[in-house]
Order: sequence, then C-alpha cells, then structure tokens
Amino acid sequence: MLALRPKTLGAGAAPVLIGTAMAFESGKGHMLSAIAALVGALLIQIGTNLSNDYFDYIKGADTEERLGPVRATQAGWISPRIILRSSLLVFASAVLIGLFLVWRGGWPIVLIGILSIIFGILYTGGPYPLAYHGLGEVFVLIFFGPVATLGTYYVQALEFSSEVFIAGLAPGLLSTALLAVNNLRDIPTDLKARKRTLAVRFGSRFARIEYIICIFGALCIPLLLVYLQKHHWFSLAASLALLPALPAMRVVISGDSGAVLNETLAKTGKVLMIFSVLFSAGWLIG
Repeated sequence: MLALRPKTLGAGAAPVLIGTAMAFESGKGHMLSAIAALVGALLIQIGTNLSNDYFDYIKGADTEERLGPVRATQAGWISPRIILRSSLLVFASAVLIGLFLVWRGGWPIVLIGILSIIFGILYTGGPYPLAYHGLGEVFVLIFFGPVATLGTYYVQALEFSSEVFIAGLAPGLLSTALLAVNNLRDIPTDLKARKRTLAVRFGSRFARIEYIICIFGALCIPLLLVYLQKHHWFSLAASLALLPALPAMRVVISGDSGAVLNETLAKTGKVLMIFSVLFSAGWLIG
C-alpha cells in the first residue's frame, strides 16, 4: 500500500472532480464515464508512482540518505523486479478502463491515454527521463492540469471547452507546487544522483519562488473565470484555500529545508483537495 503512495492520489483525483462538476453543470454529465475517468486517472498515477520507485532506485536517486517518505524498493520491502512488473500491470489495467472511454469519446481519448502512460513512464525512465532534466514541472502542469480536466469533461460532454481548459490550470499549478516543494527537499540527494530538477539547476531560492507563484496562480484561476464568464460567483469560494495554504507557504518562505518539508508537502496536498472540492461545489451551485 505504501508503494502505491496513497497520499499523492489527490493530484490525480482533483482534475477529474473539477472536470466532472463542470460537465454536470453544463447539463452534459455522464456518471459512468466520470467514474471510469477517475479510476483510469488513479491507475495511471499509481503506475507512474511505481515506475518512479523503480527507476529512481536503479538510478541512485533513492538511497538511505533520502529525506522524504520511505520508498518500497529503497527500503528493501519489494524487489525492483516486482515493482517494475507491478507498474506494467497497473498501466495495463488503465488501458482496459480506457477501452470504455475510447468507445465513449473516440480518438481524443486514445491520444490522451497513450500520452499519459508514455509520459508517466518517461517521467523517470527511458533514455531521457523528464524529471532528471528539469522537465518534471512541465509534465505535471500539463497532465495533472488541463489534460486531465479537459479529458474528463470531453468524455462526458463529447466536446471541448475553453473555460474547462482554464479551470484545469488550477489543479495543474497546485500539483506543480507539490513537485516544487518535493524537489526543494531533495536537492542534496538529487545532486548526488545527477537528477537535475529545476531546484537543482537554479537553486533553493528559485524553488521557493516557484512554489509561491504556483499557489497564488492556482488561487487566481476562479477570479479569472468569473471575470471572463460573469457568473459562477460561488466558485470563488475555492480561493478560501489560501487560508490552509498560508502555514505551508510560511515554512517555504522561512528557508526551512530537509525532512521538515514533508509536512509542508502533506499540507499542500490538502490544499489541492480543498480547492478542488470548493471549486467544484461552487461551480455546480452557479
């Protein structure tokens, strides 16, 4: 269970929740498709988590010096071979769920599903692992943001929407904030493993600024949508997520580093879910 990293799964659920709320508010919701999209998104994230566990271990990024939560392969709980096979099995399960979504939504869902799985593996695997070349934030912003949100909306409404794309930037930015604080914590071990995240490339100050910008950027998305649409005022309630975000932001700004950032990581994950629930409920109310 720990190998699946259950505390990270909110990042996969949040954009699906927002996309589903926007689909139902438009009168085009489809519950079975929404459930399938949620299960598929969680499976892809779990598969990515497992493959990351494997590749980070064999590349030397996860060692006994790791400051974050213990990883299954690093701790010796599960062999690398079993972790790799498990990731492939989970990705295969996501493909099976995807067959229904493809039947429902056609080629756009094929494209989204294939790219999500490929980039989930390439995040830390393959000849040019994204996370090792400072591209992790790009992947997270895109695939945990507009791609997941718009894909969820499309498979129900069978059409795209610019406002859903904009809304998807919020969970994408908050998930990027999660990655930023994770990379900030791991700078010492990533340096040794030659994992050149943005935090390693540009330093801890950059990572702290990146975190703050992502949080504030996400909280401004409801304001932007209301300004553009002139309705859905109740969605502004999502900006109240700033309140639980303040303690985490204070720690990041203070200059704290190391294992103390694990608690900040957990608080940021809660902010992501609070934002998504408040935004979704507010959007449905009108």
